[in-house]
Amino acid sequence: MIPFNKPFLTGKEAHYMYQAVYTGKLSGNGYFTKKCQKFFEDKYGFKKCLLTTSGTDALEMCAMLCDLKPGDEVIVPSYTFVSTALAFLREGATVIFADSMDSNPNLDAEKLESLITPRTKVIAPVHYAGVACDMDAIMAIANKHNLLVVEDAAQAVDSYYKGKALGGVGHLGAFSFHETKNITAGGEGGLLVINDERFIRRSEILWEKGTNRAEFFRGAVNKYGWVDMGSSFLPSEINAAFLWAQLENLEEIQNKRKSLWERYNTNLQDLASKGYVRLPEIPEYATNNGHMFYLVCRNLEERTGLIAFLKEKGVTAPFHYLSLHKSEFYEKNYGQFVKELPLCDMYADCLVRMPMFYELELEQVDEICRHITEYYSKS
Repeated sequence: MIPFNKPFLTGKEAHYMYQAVYTGKLSGNGYFTKKCQKFFEDKYGFKKCLLTTSGTDALEMCAMLCDLKPGDEVIVPSYTFVSTALAFLREGATVIFADSMDSNPNLDAEKLESLITPRTKVIAPVHYAGVACDMDAIMAIANKHNLLVVEDAAQAVDSYYKGKALGGVGHLGAFSFHETKNITAGGEGGLLVINDERFIRRSEILWEKGTNRAEFFRGAVNKYGWVDMGSSFLPSEINAAFLWAQLENLEEIQNKRKSLWERYNTNLQDLASKGYVRLPEIPEYATNNGHMFYLVCRNLEERTGLIAFLKEKGVTAPFHYLSLHKSEFYEKNYGQFVKELPLCDMYADCLVRMPMFYELELEQVDEICRHITEYYSKS
């Protein structure tokens, strides 16, 4: 059986976790937390980074930093994980869903301005499969209307837009280190990126449960107390130690994943040229970080058949998101904002993801592609 995902272990995780245990500092913001945060700041030029317990928590911190009020609107793609929307709904904002592009599942920047009203405060683009949205267009619209941009870069570690690291283009960014991502912090984990100095001090306060504890430990104040809202966003030092082992091997991990991606892309070109499937498109302004390889089938029935056929052959190939604007929760609570988003619905019905993980072999990719070709030769 070829699984869809298998977390990769470099071999150093347990060693660094053991080291963290015997430092006597387990509650976070210790040696490994600081090493991980500095890695992202130095390698990608992010102004300030804070590890979080999950990508969802990183997004929730972003939403809190945006200082939203009831009635404020946030534009979010409908074809995304629920955390992107929930982070803003929890702050009392109204989520306005945007449609995808025809060429890839990312938010369509050309249709963005039509969604903006006097109540709009934030645009939250999602870099689907680690492929950049059109950030120049999004930032231009945001600047024109004095809006904040929160990048959901959950899938976009080590990916770039015109040479600039994703997560570092907008005012704020959020990464995920869930076990399904390119690198993991031991199953769960995330990173908040602050690119606007206005948010740095408050981000540390939110991170430390609403206290100015981080300033106290830096010696900036002689005592600390409760000064704002916040939560327990800071992860354990154990998670940071696990993540550090992954970061040390990031280049090797990325090279392997990208080689797998290229093998899928090469093997399936013939099917794509005949119009049976659509393959991922990487715009000129974007790079490919090897996070995901997907196919877009012609209809729901065909995708259902392909998933079942691959399962019979011992290959796990799941579909992905359902359109959030059609979810039971959103329709029940925000039905007045529901509109037709046909491209989001198309991806929800037609997109299927291929197995992608470090230990997957090129020969296994060849086998999977042979099964896909067999399915279409029969159908």
